[in-house]
Amino acid sequence: MDRLTPEQRHKNMQAVKSKDSKIELLLRQELWKRGLRYRKNTKAVFGHPDIAFIGKKVAVFCDSEFWHGYDWERRKSDIKSNKDFWIQKIERNMARDKEVNEHLINQGWKVLRFWGKQIEKDAAGCADIIEKEVKCNG
Repeated sequence: MDRLTPEQRHKNMQAVKSKDSKIELLLRQELWKRGLRYRKNTKAVFGHPDIAFIGKKVAVFCDSEFWHGYDWERRKSDIKSNKDFWIQKIERNMARDKEVNEHLINQGWKVLRFWGKQIEKDAAGCADIIEKEVKCNG
């Protein structure tokens, strides 16, 4: 059973951002400081990566733990309300992530995915990985 009223739940869900999230902003700031220029949330690239270096064919995704199923086999038992909906939704997100990775790789792209906690803890380290890949693909 949900502890929130339908109105409260609706308000919470409306606040979830699909772009310009805290983790994306953290990583993008770090990349910008380094002089790396990119496209954000571009529809021109399959899967709409959060950050894309189009000429270098490097796609970066900033995945939040809940929506993308971090440690899913252990965490899915933590879902208490509307279990069927959430499990199906998150597992579909995970499958879509895999489809996007495969498609981009088949098109010659390098795909980098970072978990939100990884970015929060070490945005500079994540940027190091991206910068190395962008410079290697030059």
